[in-house]
Amino acid sequence: MSDLAWVPQSCTLPTEERPLRVAEWDALFAERLTALSRPELLRLRLDLAGGPGVEERVRDLVERESGCCSFFTFTTTLGEDLVGLDISVDPAHEAVLDALAARTAAAGKQR
Repeated sequence: MSDLAWVPQSCTLPTEERPLRVAEWDALFAERLTALSRPELLRLRLDLAGGPGVEERVRDLVERESGCCSFFTFTTTLGEDLVGLDISVDPAHEAVLDALAARTAAAGKQR
């Protein structure tokens, strides 16, 4: 899924940096995704396998993503050998969450 047409205009990350950021997320999901669910229309729930540096990696990505795409709300929770990541959006960005869910599922299948 190299096409970035789903990235909304409200994203302030420079266009040339977007493929690199998407690749970081894809790599995280491909390496660590253990479960994905959609408990609510506007919320995506991801369970990521823990390990050395995983929490820091997730928090770093979340912080950088929040800086350019303020419509996302990220919540991380820690469990035993697990990092939970909830991603929420407002109704105007539901399609972005749909695209992210599809991309995450595809990346997670590579695991």
